[in-house]
Amino acid sequence: MENIPVLHLDQFLLSKGNGVYVNDLRQHLHDHHNMISLPHKHDFYLNVLFTKGSGIHEIDFNSYSVGPGSFFVLTPGQMHHWKLSDDVQGYVFSHSKEFYLLRDNQFELDRFPFFYSNQNTPEVKLEAKTLTYLVKICQSMLEEYHDEKNHKSLRIHALITLVYVALTRAYSPSSNKVEGISRYGSTIKTFEQLVEAQFHYRKSPAEYAELLNVSLKHLNRICNQVLGVSVSNVITGRVLLESKRLLMSKDLSIAEIANELGYTDYSYFSRLFKKHTGQTPHEFRKGYMV
Repeated sequence: MENIPVLHLDQFLLSKGNGVYVNDLRQHLHDHHNMISLPHKHDFYLNVLFTKGSGIHEIDFNSYSVGPGSFFVLTPGQMHHWKLSDDVQGYVFSHSKEFYLLRDNQFELDRFPFFYSNQNTPEVKLEAKTLTYLVKICQSMLEEYHDEKNHKSLRIHALITLVYVALTRAYSPSSNKVEGISRYGSTIKTFEQLVEAQFHYRKSPAEYAELLNVSLKHLNRICNQVLGVSVSNVITGRVLLESKRLLMSKDLSIAEIANELGYTDYSYFSRLFKKHTGQTPHEFRKGYMV
């Protein structure tokens, strides 16, 4: 039912192919303006480094200020768009999950903190020294992408890994809410995966606790300790995010959206939405579409 554009990696690859795309940011914005100017999603990992300029980058309805040293890492399925100054510069690179794992099947991408949990922010603010380092790596990656040398994909993969390691070291502790190495990190990760797969029809916190084979009291304790919110808040937050995404479609009525999300009572869905956002679904749609 959703009609937010989902962009595929092969729409950017032209003849380069092979599951990875690298470009100068200004050239990327020029070449693909028609595809990326409106809110959209991807089915691949997207990385953007800003070295000059300013603006706003909105990711899943959270706004981030753009400036030199801003780095954004997006996972497949996240919705985003931006409003950027005319002097913006930087680098962009994207890759499929398969591109990365085919060359390193011992290290899952979600072991990097920015990919580990959707509770962790997609923004990394770089200090001057790290920015200089990553600019050199991204420039090498861009040059490698346009060359046709032996082991091209292998070297690009290695450069991407260097970027991810540097970002991990620069990642703010306050951004890294869920850590894989923490006591409860794996429980939160599994809980998030269950919510992602079942939030359309499963809203009860007790049901998720049962699926995890823990008491609801214990699961609430974990969520509050790690995320600062309750189990119910995590479930409702995912429902509201999907609500906002669906409201971007003018073709769907509010009742259809409520039904898509598992609410047969349209008025209950509207009350829930307003309680947590301060707006009715209609007000949100009207304000966002202006």
